[in-house]
Amino acid sequence: MLPFDLPVDVALARPVTDFPSDGGLSLEPKWDGWRALLRTGPDSRVFSRHGTDLTRAMADVAHTARRLPEAVYDGELLAVTDDGTVSFTLLQTRAGKGPKSGAGFSVVFVAFDLLATGNDTTDLRGQAYRERRERMLALLDGAPAGIRPTPATGDDHGALAWVGSLGGAIEGVVAKPLDRPYLPRYGSAWTKWRRRHTTDTVITGITAAANPNQQAAVLSRPDTDGRLRAVGVSLPLPQLAPRHQPHQRPEVDPARRP
Repeated sequence: MLPFDLPVDVALARPVTDFPSDGGLSLEPKWDGWRALLRTGPDSRVFSRHGTDLTRAMADVAHTARRLPEAVYDGELLAVTDDGTVSFTLLQTRAGKGPKSGAGFSVVFVAFDLLATGNDTTDLRGQAYRERRERMLALLDGAPAGIRPTPATGDDHGALAWVGSLGGAIEGVVAKPLDRPYLPRYGSAWTKWRRRHTTDTVITGITAAANPNQQAAVLSRPDTDGRLRAVGVSLPLPQLAPRHQPHQRPEVDPARRP
């Protein structure tokens, strides 16, 4: 039995422009995947950071999670191809769907925090991050390949060496103070640094969302044959441009016709 119900508000990392190099930090990969909460144990469930139940779409992850002791993890869902490449585009094909045989990839859950354990009904969110991570590593020691802990280091050069690896799946570094509890939104004092690249894209659509502040632009680029292919989505759009209405000829008052 867990000490709280899911979903819960997750901790967020504040973007920074300077690489986080202060002491007392755990430096971890900034993954290009889907943020998720994973409940392991007999009643395994998968939730997005916004609280959407992804258990059906990630049925393979949920099935693997049943083999682990009851706990709640915060982490990232990644689509990994047979050759080890991580693809965000392939991950998007799971939206609203479940696993499909012959898809050429599998979804892996990379855990980067432990929020609770069920065997002693302990809410770990008030503990320091170093303590939560130690317990997470102990629980995931020998876990199935589909659920793995994220790597971490205190070395700046080692963290920078991750960036751009695995086919570009590691897009930056997340820094977490080792002595901080797990608090919603920016209360945990996490920061994220990204190595930025610029490229030209075409907006080919807007993602559907009940909350306008969660809508994003679908970005596309031409492939080698010149056809537009979706390559990702933008950050949430705070305000969409007004819709263009078809041009209509003004009505004329018959009394004023010549």
